[in-house]
Amino acid sequence: MEILIPTIDRIDEAAREFAAAMGESTVFALHGPMGAGKTTFVKALCAQLGVRDVACSPTFALLNEYETAQGTPVYHFDFYRIKTLAEAIDMGCLDYFSSGSLCLIEWPELVEDILPPDAVRVDITVQSDGSRRLTF
Repeated sequence: MEILIPTIDRIDEAAREFAAAMGESTVFALHGPMGAGKTTFVKALCAQLGVRDVACSPTFALLNEYETAQGTPVYHFDFYRIKTLAEAIDMGCLDYFSSGSLCLIEWPELVEDILPPDAVRVDITVQSDGSRRLTF
């Protein structure tokens, strides 16, 4: 599936469309270069899912845990600063990935070897006109 995000002020529409298409999947690996809008998209998606907390980048913590109004956990990973695969494993990410709860992963290429086989690859690419194309 493909979703075009023409401008940042339309990201909520894209997040709504994405949320409707997520199905039963729980692990989403967000690929894209620095500045592509991965964190901004996660914030918009969390808002669409009814997350009560303000979603923010877990770059230094590696993991932020949010909760929807229904009490469902949402895990937001950012592996940009991870040094080794063992570091991710030691933090318990495998337990999170297999929890059945929603896991949104930024910089998943750094933990590719331990992502579950059913993880959904989401690519965010910046177009020449500044719009974003989200494919999954």
